[in-house]
Amino acid sequence: MTPERSTSKQAWVLRGGRLHDPAHGRDGVLADLWIEGGRIVAPPAQAHGSGWKQIDASGLVVMPGGVDLHSHIAGPKVNAGRRIAPQLARQRPAAVPTIHATGALYAGLGYTTVFDAAIATGAAGLAHRELAELPILDKGIFLLAADDAAVLAALASDDAATVQRLVRQALEVGRGWAVKVANPGGTLFWKHGRRGDHHDLDAPLPGLPLTGRLVLTRLARAVEALGLPHPLHVHTANLGLPGNWRTLLETMRSFDGIRAHLAHVQFHSYTGGNLDADTFGSGVEPLAEWFNAHPELSLDVGQVLFGDTVAMTGDSAAAEHLARATGVPWMSHDQHLAGGCGVLPIAYREKSLIHAWQWAIGLEWFLRAADPWRVALSTDHPNGAHFLAYPLLMRLLGDESFRREAFARLHPAVRKRSPLAGLTREYSLQELCIITRAAPARLAGLPHKGHLGVGADADIVLYRPNADLQQMFAMPAAVYKGGELVAENGHVRAHPTGTTLAAVTFHS
Repeated sequence: MTPERSTSKQAWVLRGGRLHDPAHGRDGVLADLWIEGGRIVAPPAQAHGSGWKQIDASGLVVMPGGVDLHSHIAGPKVNAGRRIAPQLARQRPAAVPTIHATGALYAGLGYTTVFDAAIATGAAGLAHRELAELPILDKGIFLLAADDAAVLAALASDDAATVQRLVRQALEVGRGWAVKVANPGGTLFWKHGRRGDHHDLDAPLPGLPLTGRLVLTRLARAVEALGLPHPLHVHTANLGLPGNWRTLLETMRSFDGIRAHLAHVQFHSYTGGNLDADTFGSGVEPLAEWFNAHPELSLDVGQVLFGDTVAMTGDSAAAEHLARATGVPWMSHDQHLAGGCGVLPIAYREKSLIHAWQWAIGLEWFLRAADPWRVALSTDHPNGAHFLAYPLLMRLLGDESFRREAFARLHPAVRKRSPLAGLTREYSLQELCIITRAAPARLAGLPHKGHLGVGADADIVLYRPNADLQQMFAMPAAVYKGGELVAENGHVRAHPTGTTLAAVTFHS
């Protein structure tokens, strides 16, 4: 099948595709889709009337456009990442691609919406200037409002009205979609010289009658009270440190019925007190047990996949710890006086004890999370891997024999001790559609995304069925954004301007 060109203004019908539309219970159902004005519409009374262009999708798998709930594509930290490892910038694709390449590569993969998950409030204007150059995709940003001194002071005094006012103001001015917290209270520890060590969620923050736990709960309640589309997006304390599974468990326990989204949980699920073969390992089982029993929580995994990339985080303490552990030069830069951002190159290797554990722990999370509707596929791009590795990750989830072969190449200590060896679950096409499209759209609060029902944006992807899921998802036959053909067979065909998603309309 060779897709025909269409524009978002045309009325056309996609004939004969097998629809995967979990939001409407369609699992490989043979059906037509009618598109008009960039949206999916009900079939007209005169189904074969004039003006409806016919596009044949016979034999193809049809899914909504992908939604990446947690990525890093713009702003100061990403630009620092482009500078710190110029050798990776020369790769094809680059570990941290230009903003123009980012849009084209995402679209060529079948993604039509992306969120940058960590932008300092003071850097929001710069990030939006860059995102204005991002082609094709709809996009939004999550603001690090909890790093702002005024917000911390209001949280410390438990002044809910002021917290809500400041958060709303930050979202208005910064045109943000959601609120992110990176290492609750960590900016104050960082500014007061406490670097790279564990701090308990109940440890008092320097200079304030406040703890990390209170930052999480009070801020989550403010986000809930404001009715924001996405719950508080949480990067909890002690990222990357041995034994940090306990911190993640305490983080989940803190919410106690309050909605929250847990970011890159793979980086927060480690046992042990040191980076050694005897104690370092997986703490996923008790964490997944708690997660599965608490439907107010959702997560993305932050999967590590092997290769060269750049780590970047709004948590400078975590970056400094990683740099000390690896001996790799790193960069820390100020985020407009609000906090710090750490950036360093990293090479993930199969035979590395720690990297192999990270790979296995991420997959274990995917396989133990019972409800795919509360899971968003991510690699925390570029921290765990480039987003172009998503098709590989989808094959690892959907093909147990392929996963077993990959597991057999890991460090022997991981092969011996990892619970992943005993997990045989395989994701179906429908479940892969959920974690890459339907669930991220629902978790983000995007009612017009992630499904193929009447009223949805006509963001539609056509795949050729293939037992090799990596090949299938790496090369869509066609990608439509708002009803317009933007990519086919890996080649970009159009560069429409995407929409910036803002939760609160700014009134001057």
